Amino acid sequence: MDKKTQKKQTESPEAGRILSKPRIFFGLSFILFSVVLAFSFISYLMNWKSDQSQAGTMLDKSIKSSNIFGKAGDWLGNIFIFESIGIASFIIAFLFLVVGTLILKKKIFKPWKTIGHSLFFICWVPIFMGALTKGQGVLGGVYGYQIMDYLNAIIGTVGLWTVLAASILLYFILEFNLRPSSVKAKLNKINENTIGRVKSMMPDSDEDFEADEDLKEEMEESAASHGTVNDVTHPTSGTLINKAKEQEPITLPKGFPEVPVSTDIETIITPNHTSFEEEQKGITQPVSLNLTPKPVVPVSTPEEAFDIRPSTPVHPSAPAQENIKFNVEVAPVIDILDDSDRKSQELVDKHGLYDHKLDLANFHMPPVDLLKDYGSEEISINKEELEENKNKIVGLLKNFNVGIAEIKATIGPTVTLYEIVPEAGIRVAAIKKLQDDIALNLSALGIRIIAPMPGKGTIGIEVPRKNPTMVSMRSVIASQKFQNTDMDLPVVFGKTISNEIFMADLAKMPHLLMAGATGQGKSVGINAILTSLLYKKHPSELKFVMVDPKKVELSLYSKIERHYLAKLPDAEEAIITDTNKVINTLNSLCIEMDTRYDLLKNAFCKNLKEYNKKFAERKLNPENGHRFLPYIVLVVDEFADLIMTAGKEVELPIARLAQLARAVGIHLIVATQRPSVNVITGMIKANFPARAAFRVISSVDSRTILDSPGADQLIGKGDMLYFNGNEILRLQCAFVDTPEVERLAEYIGEQKGYSSAFLLPEYVSEDSTSSVGAFDPNEKDALFEEAARIIVSTQQGSTSMLQRQLKLGYNRAGRIMDQLEASGIVGGFNGAKAREVLISDLHSLEQFLEDLRN
Repeated sequence: MDKKTQKKQTESPEAGRILSKPRIFFGLSFILFSVVLAFSFISYLMNWKSDQSQAGTMLDKSIKSSNIFGKAGDWLGNIFIFESIGIASFIIAFLFLVVGTLILKKKIFKPWKTIGHSLFFICWVPIFMGALTKGQGVLGGVYGYQIMDYLNAIIGTVGLWTVLAASILLYFILEFNLRPSSVKAKLNKINENTIGRVKSMMPDSDEDFEADEDLKEEMEESAASHGTVNDVTHPTSGTLINKAKEQEPITLPKGFPEVPVSTDIETIITPNHTSFEEEQKGITQPVSLNLTPKPVVPVSTPEEAFDIRPSTPVHPSAPAQENIKFNVEVAPVIDILDDSDRKSQELVDKHGLYDHKLDLANFHMPPVDLLKDYGSEEISINKEELEENKNKIVGLLKNFNVGIAEIKATIGPTVTLYEIVPEAGIRVAAIKKLQDDIALNLSALGIRIIAPMPGKGTIGIEVPRKNPTMVSMRSVIASQKFQNTDMDLPVVFGKTISNEIFMADLAKMPHLLMAGATGQGKSVGINAILTSLLYKKHPSELKFVMVDPKKVELSLYSKIERHYLAKLPDAEEAIITDTNKVINTLNSLCIEMDTRYDLLKNAFCKNLKEYNKKFAERKLNPENGHRFLPYIVLVVDEFADLIMTAGKEVELPIARLAQLARAVGIHLIVATQRPSVNVITGMIKANFPARAAFRVISSVDSRTILDSPGADQLIGKGDMLYFNGNEILRLQCAFVDTPEVERLAEYIGEQKGYSSAFLLPEYVSEDSTSSVGAFDPNEKDALFEEAARIIVSTQQGSTSMLQRQLKLGYNRAGRIMDQLEASGIVGGFNGAKAREVLISDLHSLEQFLEDLRN
């Protein structure tokens, strides 16, 4: 017996108890103090505003505290949380608990490791909470706010979050040894142990050993390590049973639950011949096992810790094989969490969905009362007129040997549709040829024959009514169909022949081409479209770019500039009337389109609706340039005038916007009085599937706008044809008068708006710096050399010739002529005469241009 043992035996039990009392006292005191701290902090966080104000009034009995530990709890919460390290103060309470357990010699925690982790979180948790809450509240404390503010001022917001992310990442790498090599090694070790364990229980034909002998040797080795084998039977001759009185627990691979093993084990290794016929007849296919861990329950064999099911059916009629092949696949379960979705959901839970209307939260949509009430718009049926027209139609067709089997009438606001069913054997072309004869017989203007009517087995004859009914804008805006629509950009045109309100979604058109002669309702149609959009969309959802070469049609909307209009940064007025500003605006819209496509690309969205939905769900970070994107509608009131003055400089950006801008929410409404082929070119028509035609002068103009006749047979005053790519519909456009538009614009303009109009990207023209006095070869126009060749080859220094040859506007052609003069190719301005050409032939010109390039 050693001296230490003798000393312990000689010491009295009373002495041991005396020495342990201080340890117990201090240990329990630390633990109790940690509990008091924790509950004081929790109570303080629940009522921190009132508790903070009461922290310095401990001796005032009149003031009551809401803290669970009274004013002492207020004082502790104020000192540790508000004035110190925020919610990281709970770590201090935890450290008191750790110290208390160490004093009591209860090794629940590893002391040095626990202290190291605690110091790390005490340093970084306040800074992280300060950055997350931006100094609002007490979660970061004074320490967290000041350090966050200091770092934010030095390295910026992105740098601050980078430092925080790097510190957290470094902590996890050091704590959990997350280096790629170590992680891969651990996964490989787990797979090797799992597969090795399964292989030790089942023979594998890939190992190239005899099943009989190796299985017997493996079972003998296993039995020798766990107990005595009482009976071992050859696998092919019957059932092999292991019986052992005592066994040690079987060690499973890391990651699987430990299962206790009973003392008596009976494991059936191979099926008995009396129970199965598979061994005699053989198994044709390998059996693949799916192994899934079962709940931890006492089992008798390690095989019962898994749910073993063959994934390939066993066919007893297959030829025999010596070995049964088992394909064992163990797939690790990996829990993948999308950090971005989780963060966005947290932001939504905290702040709600992003509301783009908050900037103008008090904006009131215009009431219907602003529009004039024209009284009852019910259609009056004149039976005498119907009967008279029916008899005239039937009589005329009978005179031309066209028999009618059936006829019916549908009365609309301005037109009555007579549908006839011809007798068998009557050709449709025979009826279409009689259009002028029917018009003459009915003494009516605007007869249109639809042969045959789409989707019906009839032929339609549209006959204008003698007393048409007005369709007011108020009636269609106040309708339930318009008020309850879910269209993105609802446009209400008016009413159909069957007196139904007709609406279309501009976002799905996606662009509209309008044409009509002067005074036939084209400008009223534009006002109807704009009015319907203003009644349905909030200013944050929709912006207009208005081009008005006539300077008077769209000037009414100047009052809503700070609400609905968009313009260039340096533009004085939002409604564009100058041709040069139109060119710059169209090119600026192209830049806006390209920018929006980049935003959609980075957000993995296909269209504007998906993008704005993601932004509202806070899945897109504004610090990365993302923003809520309103719809932009470009309205051009007189396109023919722009083509005459600017040519391709207008046509090309219009065509580019029409081709690409649909997905990013930019839509075009282009109107013209003269729908000729040199104004509405093939490139324009190809990208404007939706067309609206008011009355035009000739059938050629009707074919230009609609690709079919009929617009020349309209009666005017809002009578229009709408083509959506499938069929042509005859509509009566809703009437909205100028005073109604003025009242609407004043109502919107009087409300609080944005600080300015929606600003489009700045666009600088390529030839804006060109001048006559000083020629810079690096700043010459892109068509400079081609224009020089035309001038020299024709020996005519004419600006108008450049306009015709290059299809340019006058301004650009004049700037190119100024550059030719500054470079010495042509002479100075010579009044009405053409400029003198200073280079005689093309060979000399090419040498001259080569010198300019060098």
